[in-house]
Amino acid sequence: MSRARAESVIKNIIREIAQQCTVRGQAVSETLVAFMVKAVVLDPRNGFNVDRTLTRQDVQKIEELCLDKLMEECSPSLDTIKMQVYFELNYTSRHEFLEEIHRVSESKLSPVSREITDSRVKTREELDTLYCKIITYILLRSGMGSPTDVNIVREATAALQSVFPPTELGAFMVLLKRDKEQQLNELTMIVTGIRLFNKASEKGEEDTDLNELIPTILNVTLPVTSKSIENKLSATQSLAWKYTALLEKLTDPDRQPGECDVPTVLLKQALYNVRQHEAFLKMLLADASSCGEHAEILQTEFSSQMKLLKETMKAKTAVPTAKVFPLFKALSGLWSALQDEGELLNILGNIALNLQPFIASQATLFSEAYLDGLLDASEVKTDDQRMTESSDERVDPVQMKTHEWLLPETLTSFNELPLQYNGVCGHTLVTRDGLLLPEAALKFACSSEKFIAEVAEKAKYSPELIQLLKLHQQFSCVSPHSELQPGERLLVKPITKCESGTQTDIHPLETNIVKSYEWNEWELRRKAIHLADLLTKQTHSTQTDLSHMRRENVTQTWLPRDAACQSKRDSGSNVPKPQVYLAGLRGQRDGQVVKTNLTRSVDE
Repeated sequence: MSRARAESVIKNIIREIAQQCTVRGQAVSETLVAFMVKAVVLDPRNGFNVDRTLTRQDVQKIEELCLDKLMEECSPSLDTIKMQVYFELNYTSRHEFLEEIHRVSESKLSPVSREITDSRVKTREELDTLYCKIITYILLRSGMGSPTDVNIVREATAALQSVFPPTELGAFMVLLKRDKEQQLNELTMIVTGIRLFNKASEKGEEDTDLNELIPTILNVTLPVTSKSIENKLSATQSLAWKYTALLEKLTDPDRQPGECDVPTVLLKQALYNVRQHEAFLKMLLADASSCGEHAEILQTEFSSQMKLLKETMKAKTAVPTAKVFPLFKALSGLWSALQDEGELLNILGNIALNLQPFIASQATLFSEAYLDGLLDASEVKTDDQRMTESSDERVDPVQMKTHEWLLPETLTSFNELPLQYNGVCGHTLVTRDGLLLPEAALKFACSSEKFIAEVAEKAKYSPELIQLLKLHQQFSCVSPHSELQPGERLLVKPITKCESGTQTDIHPLETNIVKSYEWNEWELRRKAIHLADLLTKQTHSTQTDLSHMRRENVTQTWLPRDAACQSKRDSGSNVPKPQVYLAGLRGQRDGQVVKTNLTRSVDE
């Protein structure tokens, strides 16, 4: 079966499961269904052998198991998977977030821009309407006030008329569409810079606090978003520590059986749920902090640019446009960048807010009061406390020479290294039946291959660990088929691609070029004769009164030599030309032909 046909069959199965979930009243995404299919196939408890050909009954069983898991209610495991899928579909890098913000802004403004660039005005009223549309476009793009506010429109109109009076509309209309769009953007930046400068001038010359000029969205989201994420992260971490302490207590080998009858499977699922929530919140908080840092830098640049603009415009009735327009554009660019930071903070806050429903199941199953009752007098340690307790236990590289140890004091970029399993101890995860703790480095290193394989086996029973512990590369891509031909299997190995390059030296060895080397034998003979002839020569010098104390004249000469060369001699010989005469060819019907040889002899 070709890969293209296999992918088509996979999509059909995923689509069928998604439709069945919709019929049962549960809307799910195809991404979630695809992950659930993979989880069902990898789970050893379901009895699927990926090395043999699957029948239609096997595929039907896969669909039924997927539907059962997707329709579960109050399942921390399912909520964790849903949270992972949501975060994967909605979270991206800072650069891509900003590109999406710009794309959405352009899509909203494209109808207004199209009306301006495609308009064909003929009357005075149509020109006035077009000028009003340009003002509306500038206000919408700059984000400084609403086009429905009369005072805002009057202020923007005055700023636009100072750089682009209505009389310029005729020249604007004859431009190409691309040039019209470019001029609209430039006008927006200049008008926005003028309005910002006017607002700053109203505050007074000595007032340097420009916080009132910062975009509203940034002033609203900057102090709120980071604080909100921090509060959510603190609450989630507190739950994670309690679940960890309780599971540590229940999985203690010295614990007496029957002391506490609590379903450890659900407790582990709840722990994975809050740990995944914690990991996502840390990523969002780091991005929010980065936004705050960028906003501070931009605000400093904004203040400096405003001071420079005030100094340029101070006590001057007229300033060349070539000098002041770039300053207005720079000020507008900083304003737009601050708006982008506010939009990005808003997006991060919405993602953090939308993650909350995915931790509802564990809160329903195990309330904090219930957890506190189970913990009783047990000590709840934070992650920092656990790290502090184990900080004195230093790893001696001499004890394990078969491995390379990277220590903080020997590596400058130690904090930037990606940690396997997101910092969770693989040894503890295996030996304590799924408990997530950072410890036991030496024990893990003693049999690392074994523990790596067992961690992957644990993830088959708890598929949410694949994303939580970053185990994607250890699992194949699952490809369920509804119609399998003989020899076809469920698991299809992914095509692994990477960019690689090689460089070959032109001369791998050092060059050793002998300048005096000569391959021509006759040239060597000529040089030998030349050197031998020099042995019989003598150098003479003569000094006269005219050349005294001026320079040295050196002349070297030798007598001409007898030379001869021998060449081949041309010789040749002439061969007699054959001549034969035939007599009796004419006159007689029955006459006899006589042949006479007239060729001359060679000796003649």
